[in-house]
Amino acid sequence: MAAPSTSTPVPLSRRAFMKRVGIGAAATVAVGVGGGLVWRSFDQAVFTPGTGPAYEPWTTDLDGPPPASLVVAATLASSAHNTQPWAFSVSDDRIDVFADRGRTMGTMDALARDLQLSLGCAIENLALAAEAHGLTPIIDLQPDPQVADHVAAVDLRPGKVTVSPLYRAIPERHTNRGAYAVEHRVPLDELSALSDLTDAPAVSFAWLTSPDQRDRFGRMTVDATVAILGDVDQARDDFAWYRQDWHDIERQRDGITMDAAGLGEPMRTLVRVLPASSQEQMQSGWLEATRDRHVATASAYGLVLVRDRFDPVQLLEAGRLYQRAHLHATTRGLAMQPLNQAFERADRETTTKGPAEFGARLAEITPVAWDAVTAFRIGYPTEAAGISPRRPLNAVLW
Repeated sequence: MAAPSTSTPVPLSRRAFMKRVGIGAAATVAVGVGGGLVWRSFDQAVFTPGTGPAYEPWTTDLDGPPPASLVVAATLASSAHNTQPWAFSVSDDRIDVFADRGRTMGTMDALARDLQLSLGCAIENLALAAEAHGLTPIIDLQPDPQVADHVAAVDLRPGKVTVSPLYRAIPERHTNRGAYAVEHRVPLDELSALSDLTDAPAVSFAWLTSPDQRDRFGRMTVDATVAILGDVDQARDDFAWYRQDWHDIERQRDGITMDAAGLGEPMRTLVRVLPASSQEQMQSGWLEATRDRHVATASAYGLVLVRDRFDPVQLLEAGRLYQRAHLHATTRGLAMQPLNQAFERADRETTTKGPAEFGARLAEITPVAWDAVTAFRIGYPTEAAGISPRRPLNAVLW
């Protein structure tokens, strides 16, 4: 089935934006005279979203000389809340990958599950980039069990050049939080192709495709979002990664921005003009989007499975598999978005020794002898995903 067209959005001119939202020329002048709104429009890069130094890594030449280009490719990987919790130490023939514990989500990632998955995503990109440069990556995950933050040692040995479609998709892969085309279901053979990407015995996929399965997971995800927002600590730690101000984005170069939040135009442009929203407003919007857009338009859900959810190596492998799947989906015109709320609540329940509501609900939909460690929705996008900021190379090298 062909994917619906999702042409790359063209930045709106100021005049086109005013026309689209119904603000005429006279009102434009009035706003300008009043001060503030028009000034904020330009200060917030309203009409040139996704531009500036915070977004330059996406246009870096990944075919440039290693090892720098390999690390840049790694930094373009998926990460929970766009925390980018990685650091790298490089030499000509080796790259060591470390967890940056200063970039964790606190009670939102109580067992460091999201942290390990995110690091696995970066390792997968690094490996694909190494092969594209004629290097064979010999990957040792968790090389020293006594040093938890040293998550991988990657020896780079001469090999053949393998430029895979997944490597070429690295700068094109973005988390799409927008609506998916409900009239276009993802064919089962596309999901089977994603399952075929598994290459580690302790990692696998399970698919939730029937209406009953989708409804069950969707309700659980909405309920978990409500529970997160009702938990003062989790709500605080979630909100800490929202980025609304252009200057904050340029300074921090991480987190979830309005341009990557899946808002349609002209709303996406309007929120850049308006003053920053409060925590309550932002998180109410998250709940609404989860209920009315994310789970309402999912074609199917994927569960990433491991044999032991407390094994850091298996979590890293699960992250590698997710990244591989997202890159493959990108080559097929498919959109993906992680939906981790139920897992974040289950981990929180474990650490607080509270009732295991979400742990039990996840167990009910997980195949026997497996642990689900992350989930995502998949479908055909109705519009292109916005890009997220990325930290520069010098910020991730140790």
